[in-house]
Amino acid sequence: MPSVAVLVELLRRDTSGGQVKCWEHFARSAARLPGRVPDDRGGTPLDLTLYFLGERERVEPLSPHVRFVMLRPVLSSAAVRSADGAEDVCDLAPYHPRLAALLPRHDVWHLTHSFAFAATAVRLDQRAARRSAPRPRLIGSVHTDVPLLASVYARYLAGRRLPGRHPRVDDLLAGRAETVLRRLRDRLLDPCERVLVPTPEARAELAHTLGPHRVALLRRGVDHDLFRPDPTARARLVGEYGVPDGRPLVLFAGRLDATKGVPLLAESIGLLRAGGSPAHLVVAGSGAEEDTVRRSLGPDVTLLGPLPQDRLARVYAGCDIFAFPSRTETSGNVVAEAMACGLAVVLPEGAHTTRWLAAPGRDGIVVPADDPRTWADALRPLTDGPAVREAVRRRAVATSRTCHPTWDRVLEEDLLPVWSRPCLTTERE
Repeated sequence: MPSVAVLVELLRRDTSGGQVKCWEHFARSAARLPGRVPDDRGGTPLDLTLYFLGERERVEPLSPHVRFVMLRPVLSSAAVRSADGAEDVCDLAPYHPRLAALLPRHDVWHLTHSFAFAATAVRLDQRAARRSAPRPRLIGSVHTDVPLLASVYARYLAGRRLPGRHPRVDDLLAGRAETVLRRLRDRLLDPCERVLVPTPEARAELAHTLGPHRVALLRRGVDHDLFRPDPTARARLVGEYGVPDGRPLVLFAGRLDATKGVPLLAESIGLLRAGGSPAHLVVAGSGAEEDTVRRSLGPDVTLLGPLPQDRLARVYAGCDIFAFPSRTETSGNVVAEAMACGLAVVLPEGAHTTRWLAAPGRDGIVVPADDPRTWADALRPLTDGPAVREAVRRRAVATSRTCHPTWDRVLEEDLLPVWSRPCLTTERE
């Protein structure tokens, strides 16, 4: 039974974002493994511990062989977050002593980020190599393009805090942030025998550095039991949140800042309303643009704040359209969740999120340009045409059921073979 430690260096809470939710889904799938995928002796095929950041150290068991462990950060990034607190909390320390004490009990160390947890694991592995001591198997995975996101966010913060600055300042800040974080990521991934990535583009990029034999795809799954059409959800949405009944509801879910395209979406909804469309925007999430969205749309927006998965599933099912202008996603699980609930999704052309579509234009709409007028023109046939909207919604559900894998399947096909296969000596030399 291999013991696997997954190092998810993010704060875990009910309203945490996609990477945390991704690993929570994998953990719950692993907790169900004994009844579905026994090993040769009839037992469970792995022991799994997922390490997150937390306000205090604690253990949360999911089953006898799967657990969450929350560790306090050594140097939390919370102290340097912006006033709106939109950024994820990570640990900026170069070494985490408590994690270092716990890691040796595991056979496989799976890195998912580029900060304290990963740096600690790589440091311990290098120390073992120098001493010719037994070494763990190092696996890595890339869930978010942190270097790209940092460059976009650097431009965003410069625009908010340095008004009137020269555009070259933006380019300098963004380029420097992306370069530094990309080098850090590649340095920490280099000792890994396998690196799992979410897109073919990421695989091609890392193949140049690590070699194509060391890079593979890790898909995302969907919980089809939780995310599904629900004809009663609309009435609950109206009753619980005061969302106007009888109007087409356009949903956005995620962090409310420019890196997700929120200003673009708010302006496009404003153009729709000015043109007589009955569209109403529903927003699940929080961030720097929350007050701006509220001021610009007034009664034409309902802001729900961050929601846990079970409540978010009901909100999806109560809306009609899911508009997601973000170009910074590597996977965009919210898109798959929206499609599973029967929403007509609207996405930017060329974004990684469009991979959830099997027939663009039929099971989802792709917008060719990132400007409010083009987005308003793309949304209008859906907001103003019930028949068009329902046709896209039906096809979205069909695509979800036939093309989007469950988390159980992704765990068994993409993760378990990597965790359980024996390490080849040549790969670590």
